[in-house]
Amino acid sequence: MYGSRGAGAFAGRRMSAVVLGAALLITGCSSSDGGDEPEKRDDAGAGITQQPKEKAPFWVNPDGTAARQVADLEKSGKKQDAEQIRKIAEQPVAEWVGPDNPQAQTRGYTEAADKAGRTALLVLYNIPHRDCGQYSQGGAADGNAYRDWVDGVAAGIGDRPATVILEPDALLHLVDGCTPEQFHEERYDLLKGAVTKLKSLENTKVYLDAGNAGWQNPDQIFEPLNRAGIAEADGFSVNVSNFYSTEDSIAYGKKLSAKVGGKHFVIDTSRNGKGPYTAGNPDERWCNPPGRSLGETPTTKTADPLVDAYLWVKRPGESDGECKGGPKAGQWWADYALKLAKATG
Repeated sequence: MYGSRGAGAFAGRRMSAVVLGAALLITGCSSSDGGDEPEKRDDAGAGITQQPKEKAPFWVNPDGTAARQVADLEKSGKKQDAEQIRKIAEQPVAEWVGPDNPQAQTRGYTEAADKAGRTALLVLYNIPHRDCGQYSQGGAADGNAYRDWVDGVAAGIGDRPATVILEPDALLHLVDGCTPEQFHEERYDLLKGAVTKLKSLENTKVYLDAGNAGWQNPDQIFEPLNRAGIAEADGFSVNVSNFYSTEDSIAYGKKLSAKVGGKHFVIDTSRNGKGPYTAGNPDERWCNPPGRSLGETPTTKTADPLVDAYLWVKRPGESDGECKGGPKAGQWWADYALKLAKATG
């Protein structure tokens, strides 16, 4: 994703053990030699617990990548580094739903969250012609494949609580000319259909992505939001995978809200503790910038009544792409994760 826009991908990310367990149940997989099925782990061994529900009602995955990093560091005797990464592992972060077997994935996440008395936080990032051929390129093969994928997502969620961030950058790439004109009408139709499908579920909230405070002017995105179904959604998301301050993100979101019927919004605060990077190549300031830190931890107790939550949508510690020495988009980068954590007060 990206250019100066920026949102993180799930490319290269493996399923958590919780989701793998769900996938095995749904597909009926078993070992080829008739022996026991693979052991289902639901904790990385790092002692990760949920945040107080009144502060952050979202699910903390005890078997997430950061939790596994904590456990590995502790086993190798690196206690101080383990405690730094624990700052990430103990917070609820979004699960980016991959392209394969979405029903199994969302069922696994929402069942685990529901069992813990929490809400699953999910990101849908599979729109056709995604990311205009940049680091996070890909997406569903065509419109029908995307509709089937969303149907699978919805079937997996069912009536369990979920908050969904819908297609980071998908609308911005229509406005900035990145996505070819011939795909515009289909994309609006797909987004509106996804909103309708997900909002038909009993306990699912949906936020359409709407860029960030550094992206030009809200006047250019409010009409695309209307065409994509913002009226039916719960609101929109800002700053996904970017670094703009919470204060600036609130100001941007409030201007945009005023143009779309007063809709509420959520802010990705995962890495915005020190604001945006202002050095280096302007075209890639969004990509693995140095000297950044974690932002406000996820909570529904925010600084403005229009802001429903601060969320960690981008998973801190995962690369933005192959820039500044980083691995592929969405892959865990232990060194960067540790620097983010250490820079956080």
